[in-house]
Amino acid sequence: MAPADLPNARAMTGLGRYQRTRRLVIGAMIAVLFALLLFVQSLWPPETALHEAIEMIGVVLIVLGIVGRLWANLYIAGRKSEMVVTGGPYSMTRNPLYLFSAVAAAGVGAQIGSITTMVLFAVLCAGTFQIVIRREERFLAEEFGEPYREYMRRVPRFFPDIRLYREGETGAIQSKGLLSTLLDGLLFFIAMPVFEMIDAAQIAGNLPVLLRLP
Repeated sequence: MAPADLPNARAMTGLGRYQRTRRLVIGAMIAVLFALLLFVQSLWPPETALHEAIEMIGVVLIVLGIVGRLWANLYIAGRKSEMVVTGGPYSMTRNPLYLFSAVAAAGVGAQIGSITTMVLFAVLCAGTFQIVIRREERFLAEEFGEPYREYMRRVPRFFPDIRLYREGETGAIQSKGLLSTLLDGLLFFIAMPVFEMIDAAQIAGNLPVLLRLP
């Protein structure tokens, strides 16, 4: 390996470690939330218009989250370990992948027909991501130095500032990366039939309802 390749290899190794940590954190969080929601029901019965409307809003949020993750992947694919990506969604927020994951998580929370769980899923997801984001930022600031620190000063960490938007070059399209991002995103859709089964089990009395949320 040539000396010039060593920083990239080190960055790829470091980022891979953080990505594995991110998946473990997300997996643990989803498991806990699903376990809690086994015993929670919407204040509005499944047959009401409001319940159905909240579920449909959730579907829109899931789709938006998946599309947003794919959009972000087009810019970051194959370049995160090589350079500071600042175009497209990365011009508005430093962590669009995490942002759109939180949006999709809100959609998952909405699948029981509750505004409270929709907001709760988004807040818990965003809060959990902050742990991983801060660790990644320290690593990237050390790896890329002043260019990344300047990017940190200019662009918000999480909540986007659309006034900053500017187009930029996309990375090389990698089918493997896009497929992985798509499959990760499609996992959010699993929530829909799962919550339908939970609803049915609660209505049948097979699962106790310990809490009703608006």
